[in-house]
Amino acid sequence: MRVLIVEDEEFLAEAIRSRLEMDAIAADIAGDGTNALLAVEDNDYDVVLLDRDIPGVHGDDVCRQLADDPASPAILMLTASGSLNDKVGGLGLGADDYLAKPFEFPELIARLRALNRRKFTSHPPALECGALRLDPFRREVYLESRYVQLTKKEFSVLELLMKAGGGPVSAETILEKAWDENANPFTNTVKVTISNLRRKLGNPAIITTLPGVGYAVSRD
Repeated sequence: MRVLIVEDEEFLAEAIRSRLEMDAIAADIAGDGTNALLAVEDNDYDVVLLDRDIPGVHGDDVCRQLADDPASPAILMLTASGSLNDKVGGLGLGADDYLAKPFEFPELIARLRALNRRKFTSHPPALECGALRLDPFRREVYLESRYVQLTKKEFSVLELLMKAGGGPVSAETILEKAWDENANPFTNTVKVTISNLRRKLGNPAIITTLPGVGYAVSRD
């Protein structure tokens, strides 16, 4: 999953990004509404974590513009005001969810994952492909009854492949979704991560390479 954090308090934004990365969620930061809209235009985010009171284009206007485009990412509005009227108002602007500051990180992570899961309505909370089972909330992977210990990036890449339901996922899409905006587009990190996943998942190979197309998980 890839998230855009729209927050003008730099310390808080970095704290959120660090915490998301601990849960295998890639995140970028925009410090104002203008840059937030540009970032959404240039990148394929799953969720926008939007502070309501930001400089430049106000958070309410950012929310309206994103909500008007059905292809835009989900919106989790984050604000210091938690009154009922403010929550109703935020949802009325087109936000998909609303979380008041201060908040607990476990709740934030759960809400982000729930919003992301809604985009894949054909999938249950736990993803399964043959004998492989991945639980996004517990961040656990099992192959039959064997627990498979993965790094954060390996987990993110496997989750992307399993959400595709056996369909191909390009290396470019994997790099965009599992890494942040600072990732080098010419790096071989995706190839290395796939190789590590194959080694940990064992034989027969569950992840296949489709030359010129990308990677896919076997449904058998």
